[in-house]
Amino acid sequence: MHFPRLQAEVLEANLEIVRRGLVLYTFGNASGIDREAGIIAIKPSGVPYEKLTAQDMVLCDLDGKVVEGQLKPSSDLHTHLVLYRNFPQIGGVVHTHSEFATSWAQAGRSIPAFGTTHADYFYGPVPVTDELSATEIQGEYELNTGKAIVRRFQDINPAAMPAVLVAGHAPFCWGGSPMDAAHNAVVLEYMARMAYHTTVLSPACDGVSQSLLDRHYFRKHGVKATYGQK
Repeated sequence: MHFPRLQAEVLEANLEIVRRGLVLYTFGNASGIDREAGIIAIKPSGVPYEKLTAQDMVLCDLDGKVVEGQLKPSSDLHTHLVLYRNFPQIGGVVHTHSEFATSWAQAGRSIPAFGTTHADYFYGPVPVTDELSATEIQGEYELNTGKAIVRRFQDINPAAMPAVLVAGHAPFCWGGSPMDAAHNAVVLEYMARMAYHTTVLSPACDGVSQSLLDRHYFRKHGVKATYGQK
């Protein structure tokens, strides 16, 4: 069983979050999925990014069984698996502990949609999950983290909101491919930093209007999008 293209894409997504300053030491991980085969590739646990090769990306099935690779998969594997099982349109997942997005997660606060830059990527405030119970933490923690994300998205379209803050933990992002997920993680950190500065400058800021949110989001997304080249 060989998936060299998938492994190469996942390696590149992992390296992208390092290049963009979202990762310190071995913090964070990226994965991708081959939907037809039901196989995901994910960063191995605790391996420094500068030592990673495409062949190091661990191949697992959707039950979490390692099907190829000598290394242990990321400890966050089962969170990724829950997202793949419940969000069938996604092709990649990225988890970081980037400074500003993680700060909002630690504060247990969603990131408000303060302006049009946010609206270009996220259709509304970036949500934060409920805190996990002691039982959930002491049990299947990573699995329960994924379940908490899915619960939070019961009334949210994951295609229009490709990010979440896990309360007390850090962000997870996703996209149509591993690099799309990495791209969204980079943008999320930028939005989180700007949102922090906005709250400092104007604590009473109400955020962008619904009209402006709609205008900016839908000119980049959906069937009537006008942004970019045909």
